Amino acid sequence: MFRPIRTVLTAAMLTIATFTVAAQMRGDHPDTYVVKRGDTLWDIAGQFLQRPWLWPEIWQANPQVRNPHLIYPGDVLSLAYLDRVAVQQPGARTEAPVPGVPLAQIEPFLKNLRVVDSIEGMPYVVAIEEDQLRAVQGQVVYVKGLENAQPGQRYAVVRPTVRYTRLDRKQCCDGRDVRDLDFRGRADAGVPPYWAYQAGPSKNSELLGIELTQQNVGTVSRGAVGGIEAATLLLDDAAREVRVGDRLIPVEAQPYDPYFVPHAPKQAIEYGKARVLAVTDMLTTGGPRDVVALSVGARDGVDNGTVFSAWRVGNTVADRPKRGDDRSEDTFGRADRVRLPDEFASHLMVFRTFDKVSYALVMDGIRPTRVGYELKHPDAPY
Repeated sequence: MFRPIRTVLTAAMLTIATFTVAAQMRGDHPDTYVVKRGDTLWDIAGQFLQRPWLWPEIWQANPQVRNPHLIYPGDVLSLAYLDRVAVQQPGARTEAPVPGVPLAQIEPFLKNLRVVDSIEGMPYVVAIEEDQLRAVQGQVVYVKGLENAQPGQRYAVVRPTVRYTRLDRKQCCDGRDVRDLDFRGRADAGVPPYWAYQAGPSKNSELLGIELTQQNVGTVSRGAVGGIEAATLLLDDAAREVRVGDRLIPVEAQPYDPYFVPHAPKQAIEYGKARVLAVTDMLTTGGPRDVVALSVGARDGVDNGTVFSAWRVGNTVADRPKRGDDRSEDTFGRADRVRLPDEFASHLMVFRTFDKVSYALVMDGIRPTRVGYELKHPDAPY
C-alpha cells in the first residue's frame, strides 16, 4: 500500500543561515533520512549536523515547512543545496510525532514531578480512614482546605521532597547538602529524597522552589458540607502510598509538551547563576541519559529544547613556584593565586521548565556531569 511521505529539502544556499549550517554539516551525513519510530529530534539532527542545537537554523532556511516541530515516522528528510524548497504534504497520520528526547527515560519527571514557589496554603491530607498511617488505591483520605470542592473533581496528591536553592559562590564555596522535607516543608533527616544529592544553601542564596513528587491521584466523593471540615478523597491510582501531611493540587490535563526542537539559549545568563543543582539517583555525578535539575527556568528565558554545555569550574590554585615554598594554601593571598580555566564536561537539553528551575537530560559528554557545574551556551569556547 502506498504511504504518503513528506520530503523536506533542508538547506537553501541563497540564505545566510544556510552558510552557517553548511559549515556544521557532518562529513558523513546521509543524502536522505527516513524517520523511524523511536527517533528523537536530537538523534535526527545529529544525523546531519555536528551540533544538533543548530537544527532550527535549517528550518529557518525553509519557510515553506508548515510545522517543523512535528516530524513523523515515515517522513523523509532530504539534504539538497538548491535555490528552492519542494514540500510534498503528508496524508493522514497514524502515529505520534517524534519527541525532542526519549520519553521513556524522562516520563517520571514529566508526570510525577513539579516545582512550586511555596506550599503554604495548599490543601493537605489531615487524616486517613480508620486512623490508618498510610493509604493506597481504593482507600479514603480526608483533606483540609478543599471547602468548595465538588464530588467528581480530580486532585493529585503530592509530597514536598526537596528544597532547591541557588548557590552563591561569592559568599564562600559550593554548599552541598540533602534537604529532604517533611509534611510541613521543613528539612527532615528521615527518608532520603527523590534526588539523591542536592546543592544546598549559603547565606545569601535564593530559594528557587520546592519539588513536589506525585504520590497518587484521587476523586472527591464528598465535599466539606454539613459542618464537616474535611473533604473526602477516594484514591484511585496504583501508585505510591499517601500519608498525613501530603498536599493536593488539581490534576492537569496535559502538564507537559514533549514536542520541541533543540536550540541554543535565547538570552545570555550571568556567569555563576546557571548551575547543575542535582543529579537523579546519583550522589553527585551523572552521565549521558541521566536527568539533572538546573538553577534556571522560564524567568531566565529557558524553555523546552534549550541546550546548555556543562563545565567544571576552574579552581583558583596557589602559585607555589612563584612563592617558592610549601606552606599551607590558606596563607596564599589573591596576588599569589592563579585562576584555572573551566573544563567542558557535557551537553544538556531542557525538557521541562518551571519559573526558576528546569529539568534537563544529559545528551553527550566527555567527562561526568556533577552538582555545581556551570551552564553556558553550547558553543562556548571556554
